[in-house]
Amino acid sequence: MNEVLLILLAYLIGSVPTAIWISKYFFKIDIRDYGSGNAGATNTFRVLGSKWGTIVMAVDVLKGIIATSLYILLPYYLTDEWDRTNFMIGLGLAAVIGHIFPIWAGFRGGKGVATLLGMAVAIQPLVALCCVGVFLIVLYLTRFVSLSSILAGVSFMVFILFIFNEKETLYRIFAVLVALMVILTHQKNIV
Repeated sequence: MNEVLLILLAYLIGSVPTAIWISKYFFKIDIRDYGSGNAGATNTFRVLGSKWGTIVMAVDVLKGIIATSLYILLPYYLTDEWDRTNFMIGLGLAAVIGHIFPIWAGFRGGKGVATLLGMAVAIQPLVALCCVGVFLIVLYLTRFVSLSSILAGVSFMVFILFIFNEKETLYRIFAVLVALMVILTHQKNIV
């Protein structure tokens, strides 16, 4: 029962619509009515500038870290690494789903990449750092944020499955789902 409550709390943390609240409070607009129509960091960078985009990105990453780290509230997960990783994946996914479908914003949110990064930082910081490296290199070479996000998501899968050769089955499945999710949420930017 405690796990269900923490997953619900993780969803609610992920549902905090950072870009929407900032755009409405400071600019009297709904960020979803401008640019790509998404309530995420990338659109905030485009519409409101780098200062506000950076703030939104930092808060969205922090949402993922905090939600994924809620496992520390249950002592059992502090001693069992396998169960802890699985529970952290559940908590993190709840936060990402909350970001994409936020209850506080009519279930119309962002694409979840920054919150997903926060989740990865909480679970496996080295893999997250490698994915950030891929994102920055692709962004520097192409100047396309969507392509950078897609390749970082795919690289997450490659790092987990092949380079770090993670043995945990659920984590391997999760890595594949991350790649698919990032591709699906960015498909309209590809076509």
